[in-house]
Amino acid sequence: MSSNIRIQRICQHCNNEFTAKTTVTKYCSDNCAKRAYKERKKQELIKASNKETQKIIALPIEQLKAKEFLTVKEVSKLLNCSIRTVYYYIENGNIEAVNLGQRLTRVKRSEIDKLFTH
Repeated sequence: MSSNIRIQRICQHCNNEFTAKTTVTKYCSDNCAKRAYKERKKQELIKASNKETQKIIALPIEQLKAKEFLTVKEVSKLLNCSIRTVYYYIENGNIEAVNLGQRLTRVKRSEIDKLFTH
């Protein structure tokens, strides 16, 4: 089944105008189709890599959310503030903490959640 259709189109890769013989033609030549394919595959790889990187970045935060008792350093990571600020909150009573010994201050995970409910 042959068709005598001739449609003026613009190539989706190089933006040149060309005459298409079918209604679904997107590219002016085989080279443009191949280059567009490579670009699509490249973008897919970049997207997959970025997604993996985001997962790696979020992993420590997810692990901290799963813990019941946190150190001051872990609390500072969760709250995205400095360690000194966390100690300031503990001293003012905003966060209840237990001092098990020198440099062994622990905060219950539920205390962090209470900060955001009040």
